[in-house]
Amino acid sequence: MTQTFEPGTLEAQDVLRLALTSKVYGAAVETALSPAPALSERLGQQVWLKREDQQPIFSFKLRGAYNRMAQLSAAERARESLPPRPATMPRGGLFGAGAGVRAVIVMPATTPEIKVRACRARGAEVVLHGDSFSDAEAHAYMLQRGQGLTFVHPYDDPHVLAGQGTVALELLRQLDEDRPYTVFVPVGGGGLIAGVASVMKALRPDVRVIGVEPDDSDAMYQSLQAGHRVRLDTVGIFVDGVAVKQVGAYTFDLTRRYVDGWVRVSTDEVCAAIKDVFDDTRAVMEPAGALAVAGLKQYAARLQEPGQTLVALTCGANVNFDRLRHVAERAEIGEQREAILAVTIPERPGAFREFIEVIGPRAVTEFNYRYAPRENARIFVGVQLARAAQRAELLSTLTSRGYPVTDLTDDELAKVHVRHMVGGRAPEAAHERVYSFTFPERPGALLEFLTHLHGRWNISLFHYRNHGSAHGRVLAGLQVPTGDEADFAAFLRDLGYPATEMSTNPAYRLFLT
Repeated sequence: MTQTFEPGTLEAQDVLRLALTSKVYGAAVETALSPAPALSERLGQQVWLKREDQQPIFSFKLRGAYNRMAQLSAAERARESLPPRPATMPRGGLFGAGAGVRAVIVMPATTPEIKVRACRARGAEVVLHGDSFSDAEAHAYMLQRGQGLTFVHPYDDPHVLAGQGTVALELLRQLDEDRPYTVFVPVGGGGLIAGVASVMKALRPDVRVIGVEPDDSDAMYQSLQAGHRVRLDTVGIFVDGVAVKQVGAYTFDLTRRYVDGWVRVSTDEVCAAIKDVFDDTRAVMEPAGALAVAGLKQYAARLQEPGQTLVALTCGANVNFDRLRHVAERAEIGEQREAILAVTIPERPGAFREFIEVIGPRAVTEFNYRYAPRENARIFVGVQLARAAQRAELLSTLTSRGYPVTDLTDDELAKVHVRHMVGGRAPEAAHERVYSFTFPERPGALLEFLTHLHGRWNISLFHYRNHGSAHGRVLAGLQVPTGDEADFAAFLRDLGYPATEMSTNPAYRLFLT
């Protein structure tokens, strides 16, 4: 009879035993531990990549989901199974369907089509519902009750996290290292890090395990800080593979006890890490797949001693091709190899040439300008850097030569919207208020958003660009006359989409007003 555990009672030795007796290799394969020579040389450390992107479904999630489904009792199999999956975790249980178990997989409507097709190709029934994993999960429970199915949780289950823990068993065999080393693990709901950390601490307590989360989807970090599981109101839109609003009860307890440290990274750092993995392996990671590498790099930058062994779990490669343009745009910034600047130059012939002479031999990656009949012109310029310190040197050089300059390298509005809109000034747009909106990216979503936005206030500015993400981002200006403030505030509350006012943003004020 299978032993059951309540949250809080599961120990590292229990997870180890479940991992050793797991059935993951009925579907999963042992993945390679690959060196990362270019990254190792640049960081001055010995960097390894545990290649879970090499699984048959290009993700580690096959391990846990298949193990759980392989452990189903005869009674549970008779009821069949219902695994809810977030957009980047749809396929872990599909080999269970091939073994004679019906798999109904519930995913958000925002799930990329490439993943939906892959699920159906492996014999699963796919149900698309809602805009987030939370919506899909609630619908999955409703289907479970209505059809009498067995619910398989994507991460908060002892057999699921123990299946993920087999990654650590392989790593311990593959890395012949007597001295302590450090393993970096991406974190969403916590199944992977709970399994890996438990197995590691049971067998090699001297090995450090570091969790990595995006700085805008850090449910586990915030839970650890609070001492209890917290539920985020919103999660980030880029690293959607770990975009979970609340971590699991089992996973929180194990992570709290067995994980040694934490790193949070930005979108730009993740994009740079995707490029790093590609340079060393020629494999293209999804954002979640490169998350641990981004954390490893940030951690390595603080190390005082060179030559340490660092291992990152590259957990998945299910990326939509059209998302790569966004990655390419942001990778150089994430690697601190590009500066994005707003510079004021004289509006006269020859001013461009003089400015470029001051830039010197540095490569210009972007140059945006539009004529305006005034004494000075503002240009939006990107400059390639050989090293991070060159940004400060460039700013100092421009300032000393009399150029007013604003550093926009870390300005999200500038990088997402304004760089594509430079020159669009409209002095006639009186009483303009500018907002950044986020809405679920699915067919018809932009029309739905515009339908909600339409009202008595004129739209004076609008920019939208599809980056292949689960959410769309819009910059919109609306003319709100004096006296309409209260009605407009109520309109924003009722709109139903997250909105952040950007009217005082420096990039907007420099280029669009």
